[in-house]
Amino acid sequence: MPSPASPIRFGVSLSPHPPMEQWALAERVEAFGFDSLWCGDHISFYTPLYESLTLLAFYAARTRRIRVGTAVYLLALRHPTVVAKITSTLDVLSEGRLIFGVGVGGENPKEFEACGVPRAERGARVDEGIEVLRALWSRTPASFSGRFVRFEGVSIDPKPLQPGGPPIWIGGRSDAALRRAGRVGDGWVSYVVTAERYRQSVAKMREAAAAAGRDPGRLETAHLAFITVGKDYERAKATWVARLSRRYNQDFGPLADKYGFIGTPAQCIEQLERFVEAGCRYFLLNAAAEPSDEALQLELLAAEILPHFRHGA
Repeated sequence: MPSPASPIRFGVSLSPHPPMEQWALAERVEAFGFDSLWCGDHISFYTPLYESLTLLAFYAARTRRIRVGTAVYLLALRHPTVVAKITSTLDVLSEGRLIFGVGVGGENPKEFEACGVPRAERGARVDEGIEVLRALWSRTPASFSGRFVRFEGVSIDPKPLQPGGPPIWIGGRSDAALRRAGRVGDGWVSYVVTAERYRQSVAKMREAAAAAGRDPGRLETAHLAFITVGKDYERAKATWVARLSRRYNQDFGPLADKYGFIGTPAQCIEQLERFVEAGCRYFLLNAAAEPSDEALQLELLAAEILPHFRHGA
């Protein structure tokens, strides 16, 4: 088990529900003792999704303690000056509870087309966008001259409540994402990787941080975990595969045994512990279950999974 100095934290990423059900689940996540609430981000997707920062604003209004975050926001699709204004407001209204996870995306080319953003520019736009955010979050006035954005003597107020702005977590699995996380991020969040690859990726990110003159130990290490708790592995696996295959419009059957967190509570704990040993300190749990069963999954996670990591079961 990790030492008290390095606690393992757990957030929850909820599936879309009708509004009143969404807010009730958000309140339940806080009552169950989770550390944060998260959402993904797309302009256009295979299934309906709420706009992420709007959704987080509602989460913040319905909760008091837990943090709210994006995992991850497709920064390349928006003008970063506008994003700086929205996130500053959200951080103030949430009383400093925002974690801003960003990524390059690209798996859905149509949303880049719809936004008029060349897909090939997405990495460069994210790199520059992060610089713009930090400039506008922290300076009054701020000036910037880049490839995509230029301004002089601009102030965005009120500034975020968190000094310097919300922590920026970089999402992705590529070496470019790991270098970006080490170079400019406050943390890194992965998805659909094995524990061994996670271990290797943490090392690469920390090498990039050290090369940039930053303290690698200050970077948060997180993982988005698609999880299904059930009475046995096979039934939980069937639910996991069916739910994610519909959500992402591809067959998740071949991915289940390799990337899933699936099975009885004991089996899921064993799978999570492999990532803890690989360096993960923050899990973003996404219950891969039918929407009608999500509340029960949250209850099981809170009752059977969280105590093991918090109290040393």
